[in-house]
Order: sequence, then C-alpha cells, then structure tokens
Amino acid sequence: MPDKILIIDDDLDTLRLVGLMLQKQGYQIVAAPNGSKGLELALAEIPSLILLDVMMPGMDGYEVARRLRADTRTSDIPILMFTAKSQLDDKVTGFEAGADDYLSKPTHPTELHAHVKALLARSGKNRVNPPTGPITEQPAYLVGVLAARGGLGVTSVALNLAVALQRVSKLDTILAEIRPGQGTLAADLNLTNPTAFNTLLALPVMEITRTKVREQLSVHPCGLPILASPPQPRDGALLANTQHFEVLLSRLTFMARIVVLDLGCGLPPLTQKLAASCGELLTVTEPLENSILHTRALLDDLVGLGLDKSRLHAVVNYRVRSESHLSVPQVQEKLKYTIDATFTPNPELFLQAIRQRAPAIISQPESMTQQQYTSLANKVLNRMPQTAKPA
Repeated sequence: MPDKILIIDDDLDTLRLVGLMLQKQGYQIVAAPNGSKGLELALAEIPSLILLDVMMPGMDGYEVARRLRADTRTSDIPILMFTAKSQLDDKVTGFEAGADDYLSKPTHPTELHAHVKALLARSGKNRVNPPTGPITEQPAYLVGVLAARGGLGVTSVALNLAVALQRVSKLDTILAEIRPGQGTLAADLNLTNPTAFNTLLALPVMEITRTKVREQLSVHPCGLPILASPPQPRDGALLANTQHFEVLLSRLTFMARIVVLDLGCGLPPLTQKLAASCGELLTVTEPLENSILHTRALLDDLVGLGLDKSRLHAVVNYRVRSESHLSVPQVQEKLKYTIDATFTPNPELFLQAIRQRAPAIISQPESMTQQQYTSLANKVLNRMPQTAKPA
C-alpha cells in the first residue's frame, strides 16, 4: 500500500502542483486548504507524512505543527515545512514547533521527492523531531562576534564578553564557538569536552535535541557553559552542514537567556545565515589601516545582506603595544561606523590567563581589561529587548 501524504496549504495552485508531483512518484495524496481542515484530516487519515505550509490565514503552520505534536495520535508523523520563507529565524521557529525538515518554495520535483523519501525512511525508525519549546518560551538574545580576517582576537572578545554578560546580568549565558577546524577554547581553558561539535554534527538533524546539546556543553569553573569547536583543520569541512548548525542554534536559543556566538572571520554562507538571526553583531578590528578597511567592507557587506545598521557595532582591539597604531579618533574617521568599545593592550594578562586556563577578566578581576568588558556588557544588556530580560 502506498504511503499517504497530507498536504496542508492555502494556495490551491501549490496543492495541485505538489500533489501531482508526489502522485507521479506513487504516493497517495490527501489535501487540506487550511490549518483547521488539515488537523481534521490528520486525525481522520493518519498519513505517513505531512507537507505543511507556514503562511496560512487563521492558523499558521507553526501552530498546526505544535497541535500535531501535542496529540498522541499524530505526534509521531514526520512534518516537512514547505514555505516561501527561508530566513533562519523562520526555520528556528519551525524546528522548535516540531518540524523535521524544511524546504523553501519553489522547489524542484527531484529535491521534493528526495526530502520526502528521507523523512519517510527516518520515520520508519521512529526518528521524528519532538517540539522542544512551547510558544510561551522566551528565546535568547543572540550576540555574534566576528572579524573581517583572522588573528584579531575574536575568540578572546567572545569569551570575555560572555563571562562579563553572565556576571553583570545574572542571566543564564552560553558561549558557542562556531569555528570547526579552528577551535582554541578547549585547549586554552582545558575544557572537558573538546569534540562537542563533532558529536552533535554526526547526529541526524532530528536527533539534535536540547538534551543532547546540553550533554556536550563544558562548564568552565567560572560557571560559563561553552560549546567548543574541534581544533583539527580537517574538521573545517563540518561548516558545510548548514542545516545541522541551524537546528543546533535553534536548540541553544531556548537553553539560555543570552547566547554569544564566536563566528570567526569572514562571511562564508553559514556565517551569513547565523548572523541574520543575531540581535546584534560585534565586529572586531585592530587599529591598523588595512584592518580597518577590511572591517568597513565587512560591515558594508552585512548591511548589504539586509542587516540594520543599528544591530552592527565595532570594537577596536589594541592587542599589543605599538607606535604604528592609529588613535581611536583616526580609527573612527576611517571606519565610518560607531565604535562600541576599545580594549587597551595587556598581553601579559592574556598570557597569564592562558597559563591559568581562565578568561582574562577572571585572571585579574580588578584590571582595566575587566572594566572595559564590563562596560561593553552593560551596553549590550541595555540593547536587549525588555521582553528578553527577567521580570
């Protein structure tokens, strides 16, 4: 007997076209023009798979998915979200509602069939994606840290900022090092789980649950949970697993109130996707002309990708003492973007921190560096939406 597929979509042209595509592949098709009718048919027909549109009047696809997952009669049916919306935050909401896969309109019949086959195969092994967050949950405030090129101290900024945010706000904070193949935190901080990303990315997408992510977090003695990236260069290939990272971020988003992402350098496709979901992005530059020009180009590219300039902030990292460095006013003039923070050079402190396996602001709690990161943390917290802060 052929597998039965329920298509829920208010667009009649889509219902006909997609239904015809799948009928030609031998599937039995049931169609519903809205969410309410889709729920009725799901209970009456118990299909093998549900193809669900997101943008529908009355009851959208996210709510349909939540109700399907909440009913024991339909909770195990795989759901393929099928929509014209492709932004990361839309996908995050879909995965949190219980969707197993995501496909953007328009799609090629071959691609559609491949996704359907894969979902049906996995559902045969009882591998479906349970909802991991009710609609009442508050997502985290995401802070991305990146640079135009390597060697500017992005990881140091992300680490010390995350610690400062957690200490100043008293809110649950997680640091995720999104740098497979270039990870340094595991060694620098002597973390207990240096291969966390490898473990998570080896799982099928729908098995990346909050519980699995929480198991891979290393909690530093300072109290900060960290998801570390592997240092082996060959693991840089993991960056191609875009969907895994999207699901991973959707889990982290509902595991803390603040999530700091170490996005590394440049704007590869994965960084572009993750950056779009961040509440704000901190770009790290150094006070040298070429670095400033590259940083300005990076900021311009982020604006070109549709990010509002109000979400973009620059920090100047004076990592070493040098007479060749430009002054802050000179950097500001060349950068053309507002500078949010300036870190004065203190190489001795950072060397001591590495020896102590600790963030710099903890290594010397009364240092100027600690004061500078606390000041930046306060600025970030002031930019957080009121809904993201504790009552």
